[in-house]
This record gives sequence, C-alpha cells and structure tokens, in this order.
Amino acid sequence: MSNPITSVLVANRGEIACRVFTTAKALGLRTVAVYSDPDADAPHVRQADAAVHLPGSTSAETYLRGEKIIAAAQAAGADAIHPGYGFLSENAEFADAVVAAGLTWIGPPAGAITAMGSKVNAKELMAAAGVPVLTDIDPENVTADDLPLLIKASAGGGGRGMRVVRDLSELADQVAGARREAESAFGDPTVFCEPYIERGHHIEVQVMADAHGTVWAVGERECSIQRRHQKVVEEAPAPLVERIGGDMRERLYAAARTAVESIGYRGAGTVEFLVDAGSAASGSDDSSRNAKFYFLETNTRLQVEHPVTELTTGTDLVEWQIRVAEGEALPAQEPTTSGHSIEVRLYAEDPANDWQPQSGTITTIHLPADTRFGLLSRPGVRVDSGIADGSEISTFYDPMLAKVISWAPTRDRAAAMLARALADATIHGLVTNRDMLVNTLRDATFLSGDTDTAYLDTVGLDVLAAPLASDDDVRVAAVAAALAQSAANRSSARRLGSLPSGWRNIASGHQTKSYVTAGGDEIVARYRIERSGVDLPDLDGTSVVSVSAGEVVLQTAGVTRRYTVTVDGSAVHVDWPGAAVSLTRVPRYIDPAAQERPGSLLAPMPGSVIRVAVGEGDRVVAGQPLLWLEAMKMEHTISAPADGVVSVLAVEVGRQLSVGDVLAVISSEEEGTNE
Repeated sequence: MSNPITSVLVANRGEIACRVFTTAKALGLRTVAVYSDPDADAPHVRQADAAVHLPGSTSAETYLRGEKIIAAAQAAGADAIHPGYGFLSENAEFADAVVAAGLTWIGPPAGAITAMGSKVNAKELMAAAGVPVLTDIDPENVTADDLPLLIKASAGGGGRGMRVVRDLSELADQVAGARREAESAFGDPTVFCEPYIERGHHIEVQVMADAHGTVWAVGERECSIQRRHQKVVEEAPAPLVERIGGDMRERLYAAARTAVESIGYRGAGTVEFLVDAGSAASGSDDSSRNAKFYFLETNTRLQVEHPVTELTTGTDLVEWQIRVAEGEALPAQEPTTSGHSIEVRLYAEDPANDWQPQSGTITTIHLPADTRFGLLSRPGVRVDSGIADGSEISTFYDPMLAKVISWAPTRDRAAAMLARALADATIHGLVTNRDMLVNTLRDATFLSGDTDTAYLDTVGLDVLAAPLASDDDVRVAAVAAALAQSAANRSSARRLGSLPSGWRNIASGHQTKSYVTAGGDEIVARYRIERSGVDLPDLDGTSVVSVSAGEVVLQTAGVTRRYTVTVDGSAVHVDWPGAAVSLTRVPRYIDPAAQERPGSLLAPMPGSVIRVAVGEGDRVVAGQPLLWLEAMKMEHTISAPADGVVSVLAVEVGRQLSVGDVLAVISSEEEGTNE
C-alpha cells in the first residue's frame, strides 16, 4: 500500500456513517464521527471511537462546512476522510481541500467530480465519448412540441429540483419552484430540461476503478420505483435486463466503463441510465437492441442502494473504496453475480397523504435482521440504519429510518422474505411507509418484474398505501387495547378472594373504551368481565385466553393469536405477526380550550413558510394552492380543503411552524358573508 490509512473520519451522519464505521473497524481502523446539535446522541456518534461536535442544526451550519470537518479530522487524529453520500460527497472543492490538508480522500479525484458535477456538462462529455444521451432543452426555449418534459437540477439529485411539466402554462412556475429547491438543497439554482420518458426504467451500473487502469462493472441495479423522483425500491440484478436478455447487459456495462474511463475515475461510483424498453420483446440480441438507453448522470460516490450489489456479488464496496484509496490494485477479474437482492427505503412519511414527511420521536424500532451492514452467507435480511429507540427524526435531514435488504436465490423468494421482515417489524411513534412497501413487494405487477417509473401511478396508491390491517383487524386491536388497558388499571386494585378484579355478582352493562384510528375514525371497544371469563359482544366467536397489561391472547374459531400492546401517553400500539395498528385513546373529558375552530387548516408537518398566495377575505376553491412550506429540503403545497373564504390567515413568509399550528381558517361562503 502506498498510502496506508489508520483512522477514518466520516463526513456524514446516520445510516451511511454507521455503514462505513462497520467496515473500517473490521479492517482495524479507528473511526471518528462528526455531529450537529440535533445529532448529539445519534447512533453514529455512539458507534465511533471519537466524535467531534459541529455547532449548529442545519446542514449549512454543520455537515456542509468543509473547513470544520477537516479541522475535526486533524483534531481527532484521523488521516482519511470518507464522505458517505449527500452533503459534501460530490464537492470537488472539498475533495481538493482534504488532499491539500495532507489527508487521504476516500473518493474519486476532484477532476472527475468536477466533470460530473454539472449534469449539463456531464452530458456533453458523455456525448463526446460516444455514450447515448437525451437532448437538453433550454427552459427559455420550450415549446408545446417538447412536452412532456422533465426539469432537473444541474448540481444534484435525490429528486430535489425535479418537476414534470405536461402543460406549457405550468412551465414558469415549475421552473421557479425547481430553482428554489435546487438552491436550497445544493446551493446552485441552475436547472435544465430534457424529454420525459413516461414509462422508462431507471437502470444503473455500479463501477469500481483503481489508479492502475482497472475498471470493474460490478453488476447493474434497477431503481425504477420512485416517488417524487426519489428511489423507494432498488434491486439487483435488474428485472428489465433479465427479461430482455441478449446483449443488453454487456452494452450497459461497456457504456458505464467508457463513461468513467473518459474522466479518469477512481474509487466507487454509479453510472445511471434511463432505458426506454419500447416494444422490445425478450430473449434475443435483436430485441435487446430495440431497448434504447440514455445516460442520466454519474454519481461520484457510493450510492444509497449499494447493499443490493454487495449481497449479489459478495463484495464489500466500502472496503474496496478504502483499499483503492490506499493505492491497492483491483484484481483483473470482476465479481460475478449470484441470486437476487431487493432493498426498500423505510421512510417516516405518509404515502396516503401526499407523501408528507413526518418528524418527531421514534419511540420503538425493531426490524428483524440476520445482519446489520454486513454480507450474507445464506438467504436472509440485512438492515442498515442509523436510527434507534428514542431517536428524533428532525426536519433538518432526510426522514429515512432504515434500508431493509433481502438476498435469496430467486427474486420471488427475496421479495417474500423482505415483505415478511417488514410486516413483522415493530415501529412506534411516527407514521411510516412500511405498509406501502409490504403491499408493493406482494403486488402481482411488481412480482412480474414490470416496474417502470410509472409503477406507483399505474398500480395506484389506493392499493399500495392501503393498511395491512383490515377493518376487522382494527376492531380486534381496539378490543385488545381496551383489555390491556383494563388489566393495567386493575393490576393494583384490591381483589376479593379468587374473583377477578372487575367482576360483579350482578350483571352490569358492558365497559367501553374509545379510540381514534390513524385515519381519524372513532372506534368503541366493549367488554364485560364475568365469572366465566370475558364477554366480547362485538367479536362473535372470539374468546379471551389471557390478558395482561402488555399482551392479550385471543382465540377465534380455534385459532389463537397474541397481541402485544404498548402504551405511550395517549397512543396505544397493538402489534401481532404480519400487521400493526396504532390508536389514540379518546379522553373521557375533553378540554374545550383544546378544540380548534371549525374550518381550521393545520400544519401537517414542521417547516418554514416560503410563499403565501392568498390573503384574508379571499374566496378560494377546493384544491387551490394557498401557501407553500419547505421541509426536509422539499417544497410542499398546502391547498384549500373546500370552497370558502379565508376568514383568518395566521402565517407569513419566513414563519417556522410546528405540526398542528393553525395556518388559516376557511369559512363557508355564508360564514364569510356574515363576518
């Protein structure tokens, strides 16, 4: 090794910091974390051998301050910096500064980052190298013939700054919004347009290159299932490439190698392509050549979805990043692929409610796993997460809770194992996309491999975001919650002889407890404790086997099921194998002061008001945009829930909001007239 590394600082946070620390420690290296104010007690800080505080809360104050990170490395005695992904991972100036400070940069050369840093410039370079590209369209010169088109941020990805335009009248507003998001996320408002392929496939090739001229194409991945142009499900190998066959894979690999060789690349990277399968059939060279692909971008860093490549090739990509940075040569033979791997991103968000991000405390999170951050020697599930019980999901950062990844000999088995692991997970405290992920993995269209970029719209969120628990399940869960609550209340009560607490020698009416479901419906659970047991009038044929404050065992038609009940303030979580229900207890007495005025429009998430389109007294119609919030680097539109008059406008541009803050009051036309 020409440049041995002894201690690595990860210039990042959360899951990716934990991932790099895992491999670094396995290689015998010391580890250093950096952390912002909200991350002071985060798992990545506790996992590192040493940690350095970066004062501040926002990314701009902390993880985007290259000089502070380099100073932290020097103070902690680190001799190398791994950037992870996001933040400064694709910042050429930071890469140069790390090297200038005498530290080893575990990433590609600054020149390669610069070449790929602007998507506009990157496409010009790739076209010159002979890699197919989509035509750029200047936003100022768009015509109706160019529609539909996609607006993209030149300086970044992750869905920030991306907008689909289908109507020319929407172009100006969408370009302005894309520029605001791009400026906020990347510090660069430059955007461009390109033709939008309605049902394309997002295929990417993992590459690894050393300083000695060897370039690996380490398998391809399909990442077509996306929401807001952010990936949700990723898998390797790509179902589309498998289905088409022929020389499709070889052509993609060749284009990826050409792309990185043309810019003198070194380290791990990903070359992303958009594939237009068209009317291509499958199984022959002719059909594979009918499937056209176009260069999208080169990610000059490790990808979020790298685990699926690791599990299908048995290759630790972070280990090879470090070894290449030390000057080691790659073996001439590329890793081979075996089996199938699927990764899903578990987010704190509500898919059924316009994907609204959630923030707050994850009180409990347990994801069944055979390994964490590691390779699998047999079919199983891997979990990569930087979240633990009690972790705060902040509005300052991405709301991803974990990546859950399966590997199995076949795609169907990998999907089944992953769905089971997610369905059995225990997640309390925030709404997540867990049910949507399970429904997707079990969906017939997904299992057929027909997963283009229109998948979510084609299948529909009404199907995919449906709760795993049925209405009947919710009723049973409410009864289980009521019985457990009753047991907790009786646990310290005085008992008379052998009679169960709560039993009366004169028949009484049923006891009731009320709950509100996540969807806002109220449900009443009824039960009566008798000498012979517990009477459940609303659950015909169901009997109670046992009850405690934390577990209720019920039997229906000879089938016994155990329900775990967890109380957290007014929230009650009921978990059982394959599903879960979260309920809110309805208090017996309601404080009138806590009641909101009818027509109140409340903040659905914490964030900052960036634009207001109405004033008090304005008449609005249902669905009309009223104001825009920025949360987690994305813009979110708040629209009128019904026709009416804005009788109260409670916010202004720049105001910081908490969940539940009143934004406005929409009164009916009659109320507005009376006022």
